[in-house]
Amino acid sequence: MQFNNSQMQAVKHGDGPMLVIAGPGSGKTTVLTARIHNLINKYSVNPANILVITFTKAAAEEMKSRFNNLEGRNTGVTFGTFHAVFFTILKAAYNYSVDSIIKEDEKVRIIRQAVDRSSLEPNDINELVNNIMGEISRVKTEAIDIDAYYSASCPEEEFRGIYKYYIRSLKNAGRIDFDDMLLYCHELLTARRDILEKWQRRYKYILIDEFQDINKIQYDVVKLIAMPQNKLFIVGDDDQSIYGFRGSKPDIMLNFQKDYPSAVKVVLDTNYRSAGNIVTAAGKVIINNKVRFDKNISTVNDAGDKVEIVEFNTTAEEYAEIIERIRLYVKNGGLYADNAVLFRTNSLAAPLVRKFIENNIPFVLRDGIPDIFEHWIAKDIITYMNIAAGSRKRGDFLQIMNRPKRYIGRDYLIDSEISFENLEKYYEEKPWMLDRLDKFRSDIEAMAKMPPYAMVNYLRKGVGYDDFLSEYAENHNIQVRELYDIIDEIMESTRNHKSFEQWFEHIEQYKKQLKESCSGSKDKKDAVVLTTMHGSKGLEFDIVYIIDANEEITPHKKAVFDSDIEEERRMFYVAMTRAKQRLNIFYPKKRYNKDMEVSRFVTEIMGESLS
Repeated sequence: MQFNNSQMQAVKHGDGPMLVIAGPGSGKTTVLTARIHNLINKYSVNPANILVITFTKAAAEEMKSRFNNLEGRNTGVTFGTFHAVFFTILKAAYNYSVDSIIKEDEKVRIIRQAVDRSSLEPNDINELVNNIMGEISRVKTEAIDIDAYYSASCPEEEFRGIYKYYIRSLKNAGRIDFDDMLLYCHELLTARRDILEKWQRRYKYILIDEFQDINKIQYDVVKLIAMPQNKLFIVGDDDQSIYGFRGSKPDIMLNFQKDYPSAVKVVLDTNYRSAGNIVTAAGKVIINNKVRFDKNISTVNDAGDKVEIVEFNTTAEEYAEIIERIRLYVKNGGLYADNAVLFRTNSLAAPLVRKFIENNIPFVLRDGIPDIFEHWIAKDIITYMNIAAGSRKRGDFLQIMNRPKRYIGRDYLIDSEISFENLEKYYEEKPWMLDRLDKFRSDIEAMAKMPPYAMVNYLRKGVGYDDFLSEYAENHNIQVRELYDIIDEIMESTRNHKSFEQWFEHIEQYKKQLKESCSGSKDKKDAVVLTTMHGSKGLEFDIVYIIDANEEITPHKKAVFDSDIEEERRMFYVAMTRAKQRLNIFYPKKRYNKDMEVSRFVTEIMGESLS
């Protein structure tokens, strides 16, 4: 293979530490495998003395396969994740078995149990569990005092309760998790010099891929094993560090040369993936980050199509345009699989997924999305509809009788079927309660005569459900806008349905099709990829659509500090650089009747023209 000068410098590097800054599409995997080949065939390094660390099992297996194909044999080089390497060290010292490690699905189950036991009512349980898992990892690997830690995912007391429940569950089951493996490994190698020296003799050359994703404890262990010769070859891109919630810090990569002053630095700054206009646009965004290595990414490819930035009046128009463009592309001979739609959080995908289902566009969901009709707000609305349609079940009454507050006591609801007449008898000596019950009854009767869209609007404004949501948000320390976004989306889904029954049928059909689309997604050979910006890392597509490029979405409204904004910008940069031939960036002016601002990242591409 032909290498450019920077690639060749990295491939031919001999001993001592080296920092390889590898921009998007710069051929870093090819460089890594060629470097290992060179160590063995030019420098006569024993393959058993080479350790290659990646962040995922799939990446380790792919790199091992590519290297063995290059060599034409299985050489004995160790390819593995931090998880696998550290477990090997612990297993040799403590006789751990695979059964000692808690499985990911079991870990998720414990956290979900803890959330269910709390007073939290998340609008996306999967996202909350992932965020909490990331924060637990950070607390453990950075040795933070749990009583001094302030969670970004939920109120502090709730987080501490979940954390302690998780730690207790692990201990009771006699299990360790990935973070324990890191901590125990560091403790072992620090305390037992004989064991440390054994692994130092074994792994004389250490190569690490995606180094920007490393956390402090991982780095500390690697530094121990690499001593004293420090034959560390690290490859990564500080501009693609997007896992701050897991404790990874770009600072570790940025300070590598301070830790290793003799380290040679090389920048792989040629993008072989993307068209010139995409590379230029992405550069205009990422250059606004202050904490980064200076680099000037160029490409050998043609300029290609202009990066298309399109403003829409509403999200409905935005999604309709995506569907129309994909249909036209496929009609002209293209594949659905050439297209990817990227979004900041998976909750944003739900209305788009509904449009894909309605229009029979095949898709693959790389990240699960929350079923909005399972949200407690949706259940409240459905219950109001059921009561308006004549249901008098006790369970239905209990769910919504004090949403908003009417101060109806549960003690009076002793029958399986509830009647307003009996309630009025209970409260006959309290005229203020009779007034509330009369309003409740008249609201139910009014809603019974309305189509779903009008009914939800009346519930929000006439009955006072929006006021209830505002009070709920304040009591649960969350932003009311999050709840309004949920009810806005539910309300939007009712718009074209004439009766409650018709909307209920739509919900059941949606649930069924969503389940089928997700369960069979791996078998789909030709389907549009729908994924979060996080989930898109490491992937590439001919055509990319970045949707909802608005302030408070990307950058996310929770991004407050400069470091948060810089990570959000890196995430947008990662999303942009997934595109090979065509990049489309869409944003609506309104989202559920709320005015939206264009993302600052879009204005950075356009200069002053959107300001």
